[in-house]
Amino acid sequence: MLSRRTTNGPFKPDPVSREHQHLLMRVAQAAPSHFNSQPWRFVLIENPATIAEIAQISGESMTELIDAGIFFERYRRYFRFTQAELDERRDGIHIDHLPGPLKPFTRQVFSDAGLKLMRQLGVPRKLGEENRKLVAGSPLLLAALLDKTEYVPGQLSGFYSVFGLGAAVENIWNAVGALGLGIQFVSTPMEIPRQWQAIQQLLHVPDDLELMAVYRLGYLPQSDQRPSIDWSSRHRKRLEQFVSRETCGVPEEG
Repeated sequence: MLSRRTTNGPFKPDPVSREHQHLLMRVAQAAPSHFNSQPWRFVLIENPATIAEIAQISGESMTELIDAGIFFERYRRYFRFTQAELDERRDGIHIDHLPGPLKPFTRQVFSDAGLKLMRQLGVPRKLGEENRKLVAGSPLLLAALLDKTEYVPGQLSGFYSVFGLGAAVENIWNAVGALGLGIQFVSTPMEIPRQWQAIQQLLHVPDDLELMAVYRLGYLPQSDQRPSIDWSSRHRKRLEQFVSRETCGVPEEG
């Protein structure tokens, strides 16, 4: 669990074996759920045409989010640019890999001026195309859904079902490394409702299920190829920053 990783780069083109796919489903199934309700449902997607369509949706979503400034406005508070920021906060993502023309503007890259420069340099389109290629080059996509008889937002069953799905997905995430696989959240379509709806229609999601997330999976290549804009996120908060003893007012000593 301490060696868990998220894969930002490409996968090998090799298909994920049926044996490994089913093993991942079994470890997901081993997760705890309220009253053993097992509210999760999964769709394994290998059809290249379906993957290509989801990849196109994902790439278009990335381009739109970056070009409109929505992505940076929404997530700016998580960006870290210096070691001092990391040492103080111990959270967020450290932006340590940028295209050459943007490197002199590291701290301003997510400001309004930086966004204008990125538009001029065609960065939104480039990032969208890279995102499309990453998803399109993934031999397996995994859609995670919840049964709506359990997933009722605003009720305790809604919390219990989301908690259970989170545990199931975490089991998958912890298992992929032992199989030589990587995994990454395909998140950009979720940011734009019409694009998320397009994926639901593509997967023929019925009315009694809620599409919650899509992931891309594949076998890892020998060398890591980093995207144009990339980050590291292995740093974690110190014990006293997130653990208390007896009450919330007494930080645990590290």
